[in-house]
Amino acid sequence: MSEIAYLQRQIMRGRLSRRAFLGRATALGLSAASASLLFAQAARAATPQKGGHLVYGLVGGASTDSLDPALDSSQVPYHFGRCWGDVLIETSPTDGTAVPWLAESFDSTADAQTWSIKLRKGVTFHNGKDMTSADVVATLLRHSDEKSKSGALGIMRDIAAIEADGKYAVTLKLKAPNADLPYLISDYHLIIQPEGGDPNAGIGTGAYMVDSVEHGVRYTGKKNPNYWNPDLGHVDSIEILVINDQTARMSALQSGQVHMVNRVDPKAAKLLAKAPGVEIVPTAGKGHYVFIMQCDKPPFDNLDLRLALKFAMNREEMLKQVLQGFGTVGNDFPINSAYALFPDDIPQRPYDPDKAAFHYKKSGHSGSVLLRTSDVAFPGAVDAATLFQQSAAKAGITVEVKREPGDGYWSNVWNVQPFCTSYWGGRPTQDTMYATAYLSTADWNETKWFRPDFDKLLMQARAELDDTKRKATYREMALMVHDEGGIIVPMFNDYIDGKSDKVQGYVQDKAGEFCNGYAALRCWLSA
Repeated sequence: MSEIAYLQRQIMRGRLSRRAFLGRATALGLSAASASLLFAQAARAATPQKGGHLVYGLVGGASTDSLDPALDSSQVPYHFGRCWGDVLIETSPTDGTAVPWLAESFDSTADAQTWSIKLRKGVTFHNGKDMTSADVVATLLRHSDEKSKSGALGIMRDIAAIEADGKYAVTLKLKAPNADLPYLISDYHLIIQPEGGDPNAGIGTGAYMVDSVEHGVRYTGKKNPNYWNPDLGHVDSIEILVINDQTARMSALQSGQVHMVNRVDPKAAKLLAKAPGVEIVPTAGKGHYVFIMQCDKPPFDNLDLRLALKFAMNREEMLKQVLQGFGTVGNDFPINSAYALFPDDIPQRPYDPDKAAFHYKKSGHSGSVLLRTSDVAFPGAVDAATLFQQSAAKAGITVEVKREPGDGYWSNVWNVQPFCTSYWGGRPTQDTMYATAYLSTADWNETKWFRPDFDKLLMQARAELDDTKRKATYREMALMVHDEGGIIVPMFNDYIDGKSDKVQGYVQDKAGEFCNGYAALRCWLSA
């Protein structure tokens, strides 16, 4: 009956029609009546059930976190933000296209330089205030302020004017044409808040209202009875437990302490899938693991040293040992085939100890290279650093690995120290990925790679409506990052989530883990 149980799960996930199920079930020896009964049971289970308390166990939380969405840089504040806040536009989990969220509709002028956004009416904030264009304008302006230190600041700098157009419409005038504007403002930092938002209040329009907060430990939320989308937000309350330790997080799932965990270690995934009541859900997407070299700090301001370290990376071995095959090899730029207009003809950089040794000698550097890492950087980050240390040693390069505490890693190490490990969940488009982390003016330009000629190409691609020409520009940009940038991308990871079989309604979304952060809204608990 294991095959029948599998088919029923496919029905519950919306992947199998009644006709297909009946055909396969009868082929397995069931009578038509029995097959119909089993289909009905699975179909009922696929209908969202209301109520219950959904608990996450997440890596990526620290005592230094805050409720300010502008500062969200790791998983816990990101996922909690998805619970209590909404953005104007989101992406479809089926095809990745931009879809209205708090916006009712959006369109642009023919040159894609002026955008009009109509807002949903009847949406209220958790404090009872109606959401209007004034709130949207104030929110976007707050994230445009240099003092906000918003992760979306690089995006907002390209907007020349943000204006209310009546009570329920907003006009955005760009400094230059950008056909990707809807994707840009789907950025998860841009949660719409009343009058722009008190950074520490956690008041939004989301499906759950903030109940309690203990940064680095625990967060709770209760259902918003006035949520604007009746098709989302099925449970009565949600809870996020910060469990940065991989073993403790997996034990919490197996014991039933939590219903869902993120970032399952690939080494544990297959074994964990055999545990009673546990399901592993891998999703291929745009997420990638990175080794960051800051190009404005010695010794990484030397291009030959950067090339030496890139050639010293054994990507195939790392994919096999760290990801256990749950992913694909990277090529030292942040784009893969999950993106439209992917440049698929750039030669793969190989592991080449001889070339690594050549560039290392040419760089003139002597002594060790210090690499900082932590378990919170990505699953298997410490192992990945050790593998890199070993592969670099074959080229005569000494890499010193320093294991940093998980608590505070995202504030004290990432984007601060000159060489460390990190991850990216990807972005909706090539433009948004490059604008967030590679544009010279981007606050999250973690490699400190400042290239005006690259910036110019990015602006050129934005304004180009011909996809063939745009793809050629993106290829040129990718080559610049690949050949000269400070990023080493050894692999693109599958998102590997673990969940209880009591959790239904899970949607695989290439945009990110946990249904692109919306698991608490999309999922429900079976009786």
